[in-house]
Amino acid sequence: MQIDFYEEVQKLRNTGNPFALATVVRAEKPTSAKTGAKAIITEDGTLTGWIGGSCAEPTVKREVKKALQDGQPRLIRLCPPEKMGQAPQEGVIEIALTCISGGTLEIYIEPQLAQPHLVVIGHLATAEALVSLGKDLGWRVSLLGLDVTRQRFPNADQIFDHLDLSQLAITKNSYIVVASHGNYDEDMLIAGLQSPASYVALIASKTRAKAILQYLRESNLTEEQIAMLKYPAGLDLGSITPEEIALSILAEIIQHRRQPPSSHAPIPDLQSTQNVLPENITEAKDPICGMMVEIATARFTSEYAESTYYFCSSGCKRSFDKEPRKYIQPESSQM
Repeated sequence: MQIDFYEEVQKLRNTGNPFALATVVRAEKPTSAKTGAKAIITEDGTLTGWIGGSCAEPTVKREVKKALQDGQPRLIRLCPPEKMGQAPQEGVIEIALTCISGGTLEIYIEPQLAQPHLVVIGHLATAEALVSLGKDLGWRVSLLGLDVTRQRFPNADQIFDHLDLSQLAITKNSYIVVASHGNYDEDMLIAGLQSPASYVALIASKTRAKAILQYLRESNLTEEQIAMLKYPAGLDLGSITPEEIALSILAEIIQHRRQPPSSHAPIPDLQSTQNVLPENITEAKDPICGMMVEIATARFTSEYAESTYYFCSSGCKRSFDKEPRKYIQPESSQM
């Protein structure tokens, strides 16, 4: 099992997809997970391994999502409400759960954020500078272009001397820079803008960029895809040389990466949510155990009095379905 676990870690690192390692560092009986139990949780919530049952798992997944957003590790303590605050420790996040058999779990969550994947399209001096500086930053660098060789681009992780973006694993952690200076801009821009990449930029003069935009509007791209194109590429630093232009582009990518995620309104302390949900509500409180449940992935729900209730487990749902009025507080069920 350990071999399989670490093989999965290496596989995820090779794909460039972010994930987190969750390790039980302390367990106070009775708990189903023991000290040393491990799990890998990917960005989409897929869990491989074991860190607890139906109550602990969704809570850990929710904290992993936060860790992957801010890039910070965290130590969480899952315990019964009556044990909250008994042994406060700096840096420990306490979360009250009533459905973990009365035991306590302390779990360390370590986000594994993939280094940016810089995709350079071109074969001229600016492409050389982008590849060199990108590797100096420790990024993964792929190069596509005509007449490109390992001798000219020794720092690139991957080199392709034919123009086919599909041969690369493009993710939202990929940053594409078209630096072909008019040689093969249009086709590569279309491919880049149709990919999952979070940043697609073009090195071109304003006159050239205007002509390319017109070409893109006459293609099968949507307006939303075209709006993703950043031109001219890079921050306005007054750059002139290929190295300066490359530096301005990489600085812009860093700025793009480090921008905080869109702020969300605080999640109300709800026991239920109406059938039509405001966009800023992503979680609801399980009316039985008090655990916050992610609405989009909730497996257990019940309809009562024209409202939807969300549960962390089948046990909580059964308890609610038997006596729903017992668990509804009118003042908190209002939107």
